[in-house]
Amino acid sequence: MVLMCRRAMGRTSHVTEADVEDDAGYLDVAVSDVKHPPAQLSPMPEGLSSQQVVRRHILGSIIQSERSYLESLRRILEEYQSPLLEADPHILSPRKIRLVFYRLREITQCHSMFQIALASRVAEWDSSEKIGDLFVASFSKSMVLDVYSDYVNNFTNAMALVKKACMSKPAFLEFLKMKQASSVDRITLYGLMVKPIQRFPQFILLLQDMLKNTPKGHVDCLPLQLALTELEMLADKLNEQKRVADQIAETQQLARSVSDRSLSKQLNSDQGSLVLCETLIETVYGERGQVLKSKERKVFLFNDILICANINVKGPLDISSLVPVGPKYTMKWSAPLLQVQVVEVGQEASQETLFQHGGGKHPGSAWKVILGPPRLYQELLDLQHDLSVVEEVTLLVGTLQGTYQNLNTTVAQDWCLALQRLIRIKEDQLQSANKCRLRLQVPGRPDKSGRPVSFMVVFNTPSPLSKISWVNRLHLAQIAQREENTPGWFCAEDEGNTMSPFWPLLACRVPVFTTKSSDRKVSSRLKPALHTPGQFSAGCTLLPQGYLWVASGGDVTQGQVEIFSLNRPTLRPVKSLQVGAPVRCLEYVPETRPSEEVEAVAFRSSTGVGNTICLGLDDGSILVYGSVNTEAQCLLNLRNPHSCPVLCLKHCTNFLFAGLRDGTMMVYRRSNGGKLWEPDSSRTVIVGPEPVRTLLVLEDSMWASCANSVTIIEGSSLATQRFEVHPDPMVTVAHMVRAGGGVWMAFSEGSSIRLFHTETLEHLQEINISTRVSLHNPGQKSMRVTSLLIYQGLLWVGTVQGIIIILPVPKLEGIPKITGKGMISLNAHCGPVDFLVATSSTLSPELLKRDSVADGPDSAPPRGRGGGKGLGVLLQYRLRSTSGLPGRPLTVRGDEASDSSLESLEHSLEDGSIYEFSDNPEMWMQGRPCERDGGRRDRMISAAVISGGRGFHRLREGTTERAGVESSETTLMMWELPLTV
Repeated sequence: MVLMCRRAMGRTSHVTEADVEDDAGYLDVAVSDVKHPPAQLSPMPEGLSSQQVVRRHILGSIIQSERSYLESLRRILEEYQSPLLEADPHILSPRKIRLVFYRLREITQCHSMFQIALASRVAEWDSSEKIGDLFVASFSKSMVLDVYSDYVNNFTNAMALVKKACMSKPAFLEFLKMKQASSVDRITLYGLMVKPIQRFPQFILLLQDMLKNTPKGHVDCLPLQLALTELEMLADKLNEQKRVADQIAETQQLARSVSDRSLSKQLNSDQGSLVLCETLIETVYGERGQVLKSKERKVFLFNDILICANINVKGPLDISSLVPVGPKYTMKWSAPLLQVQVVEVGQEASQETLFQHGGGKHPGSAWKVILGPPRLYQELLDLQHDLSVVEEVTLLVGTLQGTYQNLNTTVAQDWCLALQRLIRIKEDQLQSANKCRLRLQVPGRPDKSGRPVSFMVVFNTPSPLSKISWVNRLHLAQIAQREENTPGWFCAEDEGNTMSPFWPLLACRVPVFTTKSSDRKVSSRLKPALHTPGQFSAGCTLLPQGYLWVASGGDVTQGQVEIFSLNRPTLRPVKSLQVGAPVRCLEYVPETRPSEEVEAVAFRSSTGVGNTICLGLDDGSILVYGSVNTEAQCLLNLRNPHSCPVLCLKHCTNFLFAGLRDGTMMVYRRSNGGKLWEPDSSRTVIVGPEPVRTLLVLEDSMWASCANSVTIIEGSSLATQRFEVHPDPMVTVAHMVRAGGGVWMAFSEGSSIRLFHTETLEHLQEINISTRVSLHNPGQKSMRVTSLLIYQGLLWVGTVQGIIIILPVPKLEGIPKITGKGMISLNAHCGPVDFLVATSSTLSPELLKRDSVADGPDSAPPRGRGGGKGLGVLLQYRLRSTSGLPGRPLTVRGDEASDSSLESLEHSLEDGSIYEFSDNPEMWMQGRPCERDGGRRDRMISAAVISGGRGFHRLREGTTERAGVESSETTLMMWELPLTV
């Protein structure tokens, strides 16, 4: 449910008179620089390792950064607050002065104390090399959060007060100008006062660098991870408070400009909430694709309405240069969110009357023609038509009886290849134009006959990521209006007021294993494996892309696998498989990435295996399937000597680990050349006397659970180390998930989960999930954990009752400690939650640029188009000249003078790649493996979590009692996660 607490958060965003008086009575403790000099690093000793040298440099950055920050805080107090308070006559009233600089003295005091401790730690750095614990001790105190929260909540109001004073009191404006002019760095009051808001993100970046250069096993490793955890939680709370305060201010400013009383009342109520707002460029195109006009608009996305407003004058320049002056708005149009539709080029077909908003004849006589998406799309259709005609001509030329110099099959084929090249270029141009173009179909007033009328609004976004963000948020805001998401989660602490716009949203639920007879055994636990094939070149996407394999034990003699596509708005089954024994586990193994040289010579050669799915069966077999081909061909069958059931599978580098019921583990090595696993290479590792229940990959080692212990197996040597994780020998480790420097474990009995450090193996935290959710549980049934997942800062817990709980955990490299209350999903399974699995869509940095994806001489051929529906077909050919023919030359070489629209594109000889498109579900996406650069990461643009279990039902808020909408079928539920892209 896309809601946030305006009432609760709004109370803390205003400073009261009592708060001001409390601040005025604050006892300031002076810190002498003579008694406590600032931190200073001693000269670097000799014989240090490269990592030690880097750590010293990072420490130096921390010292310098903190010294500069403390100096900025003192400048605010000494150069602004004190002169204003001492001015006679008063430039500004003392009450307003204290409102503007509220809590700055306390913040300065906190960091003065931190600098004293930092100086002491720096003095002994060469002997201890430890600093993480200092950050934990200094910034985990509640006082730090309190004073920073007060400051952040008051910041927006403080800046509004400064702006108002600048406009109404010329003496105050002159005072600010004089202070800025006399400063060495020419920084404004706003530039100084924003520093506390930026401080903790700066600390986090510095500590991340320090942790990256801290070797494994170092004494400072765990303290640094704990420090990152504390700072991340602090920064997240402050960022959320700042976001809420800013959005309330934006909403109030918009509400003042709305003439419609009902809409104004709706904006000022506690029910409406602002999800996203941004300044976009509205562009109006003529019939020929030319730009008629463009203008800045402020677009507001609320949880139930979309509003577009004109931006009026932003205020005097002399004031806006000192403090941000928010613009005033005039509402242009508004539309109910559920009636707004994102329309990509080529999707305009509609029975409704459609026109472009702001269109019409342009009074100018001469226009500069700029190709817009409608024009490009028509040109693409024309080229595709011409190609089909030329292909027919080519077939006719092949039937000629005579031999002609300029009319033969070779020349005709060259025509086809040249048209294919032009189609590729036009596709790239169209995609590039759409990267930053948001086209919305918005409902208008009905025409005279009463028919619905819609108009098209075209916005240019600042970046491709901005467009993706708008498309995703519009999509999720509409999903949030569905009954199953109103509400979708419950926490008693919130009392229905603090639902965040960032909670997961139930997007769909689908039955699984429904095609067989009703006597099929559906009580067997489901097992998942996710396959996400390569990269996609879609300009934006709403759903994660890939394929989900779900397996069931079926009956006692056979197992069944159903394959679902994630490339549509709902999970869609595309194939079903029968296997010879019940399936106990699955593992997705991506293909090994060859070197760039090998990849350039032979991409996807006939000897390549590609991505595979491994199935562990109850009869001891491991079946290896090709995960791309819909035929799902079994490529390999591995069997252990004693036909012992395979309970869990994991791969690590070039090894496949299989945990067996008899307490042993089979380890298979990948054959030379990165092909399949070698059956004869298997090695046996004895883990314990009990079954190996679950495996977890950590860097180059494997964690294997057996009874109440975990055994760590080194990947190459297979050396083992065992440690106990639960005092009860009758309890078994059932689930393990890792995030940052910690591993959470769930057990076969009880409702507790435990957190262990990945290096020291220290037990860091224990949580009873039944006490973390305020839930009325009739009969006090045990909340035993049946599945675990950590994803996007949330620990997902599935229970034996079918209830799903999420708990907040840090996202960064720190320790994933649980600090807040849990949220319970009101959409639950009727039986145990058999699995929780996460999936996402990513785009490479090249696809997030504004220019074409094929804009360089070394650019690779584009991958499949159409949002993951294309199948690549590679054709190789040689260059042949057609320059002897009359008319426009059709040649594989680009003629820069022949088409002005191609002047910006510099293409080398093409390799003849063409791409076929199909909606046929049997057409599986196969893209070129991404040539990854180690320094660049793909950007995640959508994420989802999928759960599997028996049945579906809704819960009543605050209780485990069912509220109806029940289904007994084995069901998959998919939650989409709002992301800040």
